[in-house]
Amino acid sequence: MKSIRVLFLCSVLMVVFSGLLQAQVTYSEALLQKAKSGDADAQCILGFCYFEGKGVVQDKKEAVRWIRLATEQGDASAQYVLGTCYESGEGVIQNKKEAVKWYRLAAEQGYADAQYNLGQMYDTGEGVVQDKKEAVKWYRLGADQGYAPAQSNLGHMYENGEGVIQDYKEAVKWYRLAAKQGEAVAQSNLGTMYYNGEGVIQNDKEAVRWFRLAANQGIANAQHNLGYMYSRGEGVLQNDKEAVRWFRLAANQGYASAQYNLGLMYGKGEGVIQDYREAYFWFLIAATNGEDNAKQSREIVVKKLSTQQKEQIQARAKKWFNEHN
Repeated sequence: MKSIRVLFLCSVLMVVFSGLLQAQVTYSEALLQKAKSGDADAQCILGFCYFEGKGVVQDKKEAVRWIRLATEQGDASAQYVLGTCYESGEGVIQNKKEAVKWYRLAAEQGYADAQYNLGQMYDTGEGVVQDKKEAVKWYRLGADQGYAPAQSNLGHMYENGEGVIQDYKEAVKWYRLAAKQGEAVAQSNLGTMYYNGEGVIQNDKEAVRWFRLAANQGIANAQHNLGYMYSRGEGVLQNDKEAVRWFRLAANQGYASAQYNLGLMYGKGEGVIQDYREAYFWFLIAATNGEDNAKQSREIVVKKLSTQQKEQIQARAKKWFNEHN
């Protein structure tokens, strides 16, 4: 599982301009005049004001205009933000090739966020020919600067042998660096490495520790894995109610394996009151999401329901998908 780059421009701006948010920067005539005089910092700040509607009517096209002026002076943060604009299509027509162009300019100046994003463009083949080795190159540059998402993705590349020779110990090294910074995906992946004993001595308690940290940040895979550990009593005292709680959190995020396991808990009455209707509901959801085991379980449990109950649950499942898609 890889970390996913931020595509929502408001989130990008909160990172790039976090100091401005704290200082409650807003539009002013003095700021406008400074930006017009060619001050790159003022142009970036003015672009931020237009993006966020700080003291001025929100206008993303005008924001992009000012950010672009700052890029013409070689401002790396502006180049990075303009890249995100082109990738997400905010204030400009979406253009992945242009996004790559601006990410590269910022990345070549050592801007870690851009190095990470450029790595992901190469990783997925968006706006550029897919090249895992190039992806590794840019992830590593960002990772060497301590940028946690880049460290996490570099770990993933080592774990799976993408663009590098597979090396579990190296994967663990990068996952741990990112995980210690609170990178949730890295925490989940590090938990998996401990559970499988890959690159580290197998340790269920350590697996649970890292799964829990990631699960508390909302990572569905980690929530499911933590539920599994509770259901089996691995690395933690066996507790079916806790298993159900974590399976449910992951299931409501659309994680098919958790939906299936939650159905099993209802079917067996483990951690919850036995309820074949709830079991059928979650088997139906999981099967629709591609969980093969759920298909067989669905056909078994449906025999315990009346036609009316089956139709009611199918209607409820349809509503669930409408609400979660």
